[in-house]
Amino acid sequence: MISGANSPAVPYPSASRAWYIVTLLTLAYILSFFDRQILSLLIEPIKRSFELSDTQVGLLLGPAFAVFYVTLGYPAGILADRKSRKILIAAGISVWCLMTALCGLAKDFKQLFAARVGVGVGEATLTPAALSLICDSFPHDRRARPISVYMMGISLGSALAYLVGGQLLEPMLAWPPLHVPVIGVLHSWQLAFVIVGLPGLLLAILVAGIREPARQDLNQSLDAGSAREAFAAALKYMRNRWQAYSSLTIGLSANTIIGYVASWNVVLFQRRWDWKIDDIGLALGLVLLVFGPLGTLLGGAAADRLARAGHKDSAMRITIGGIIGMVVFSTLYPIASSPAVVLSFFALTVLGGAAAAASGAVALVTISANQVRAQATALYWIVKNLAGLMLGPVSVGFLTDRVFGDPNKVGSSMAVTSVVFGAVGIAALVMGLRHYRACVEASDGQQ
Repeated sequence: MISGANSPAVPYPSASRAWYIVTLLTLAYILSFFDRQILSLLIEPIKRSFELSDTQVGLLLGPAFAVFYVTLGYPAGILADRKSRKILIAAGISVWCLMTALCGLAKDFKQLFAARVGVGVGEATLTPAALSLICDSFPHDRRARPISVYMMGISLGSALAYLVGGQLLEPMLAWPPLHVPVIGVLHSWQLAFVIVGLPGLLLAILVAGIREPARQDLNQSLDAGSAREAFAAALKYMRNRWQAYSSLTIGLSANTIIGYVASWNVVLFQRRWDWKIDDIGLALGLVLLVFGPLGTLLGGAAADRLARAGHKDSAMRITIGGIIGMVVFSTLYPIASSPAVVLSFFALTVLGGAAAAASGAVALVTISANQVRAQATALYWIVKNLAGLMLGPVSVGFLTDRVFGDPNKVGSSMAVTSVVFGAVGIAALVMGLRHYRACVEASDGQQ
């Protein structure tokens, strides 16, 4: 295990400055999920325009975004550990907003796939740098709450995509195609991407203007002169704690897989009950808006409370409990017999998943020294998002097309995907609990 003296403590920023940073980062995370989730509302019109199968839709929802989102995650983590985190985030926001707008100019499946790849390129920069900034803004025993607030961006961004997008898209989809000079014919769903993408450039400017906090908890044994040396030091650090890191990564990968299974919720309501987009958006958006933040705040608060009570593995405990609840209800809601039951069980799925996501992020940064924190976060994000984006949406589309052979069986495909991957995630977290606890105790001993 790598050890070494920590550098002298430096002051944390004022509470107002720290929470201003959290607010901007949370807005960025909300925007990223808004841009990411708007596609799920447009599946059916895109299918009709480009004559796509459910498997191709799954590729757009998952792998298209994942290709560079995961590939660039680790380089982004190295940059975040060594360079200006605010500039990295601002540049990423600019890229993904422009590429979201370019989704609206796609003329076929290949062009739309390429634009979604570009969205992933931009979003890869955000979370490793954001969690690093938050950790340097708050003391150890006060980090769970701001991290939980940041993690609310997942549910809030998705909720707003459904609420705002659903209400705007239903009348927009009735518009006739527009003939735009130079660009050509644009369908109404294409205009939606342009409208969603461009406003985020203002947020990029605000993020670039923040004053970064000083880096805290520097372990001098991890200092390295070159990027290659930094990479080697980070890998050694994580290898010595591989059981804790791997259990967290596998467990939260299950969380992500199930989260992206929910990308098919709009299709579920359309095919089974013929709901309109505005009604679906309102229902799903309200669930996410209420239960996502609630789960995130409860998860963070519970982790902080258990930590102050002396439970060093508090974050891991909350993660396990949240995942169990998520898996149970994510298996039940897609096959429920009525929309009301579907929405009720989906609400409990969101509650458990949000709590697990928040506490899982806390668990990760708790066992990561400052110099490797963004890199560890990046590797964790790479694996869990690669698993989530590649296995979640695609598994559902594949099962519906090739196993059940019936578009109306999409709910069964969602349930099977959730229970299989969820069981693996729960097992990994439970088996890794004692290893995680040992890592926390070892880290405490070095401070």
